[in-house]
Amino acid sequence: MRAIVNVFLKEGVLDPQGKAAHHALDSLGFKGVKDVRIGKQIILELESKEKAEAQAEVKEMCETLLANTVIEDYTIEMK
Repeated sequence: MRAIVNVFLKEGVLDPQGKAAHHALDSLGFKGVKDVRIGKQIILELESKEKAEAQAEVKEMCETLLANTVIEDYTIEMK
């Protein structure tokens, strides 16, 4: 089973990478971009388990290590 975790900064948290990318896009002529937020994607290959159990385990991984829940949110997609 595969879990895809997308981690991104919470609204209101300064995203310097996103600001730099936004500025660069603007400089390159891409004027229609209103905002850029940069996050990370983590792909986990899990041993075969029941989907609900695997999702709960991935949530625990996120809360413990993969995301800084003070400043980051995350989504989990199970495949």
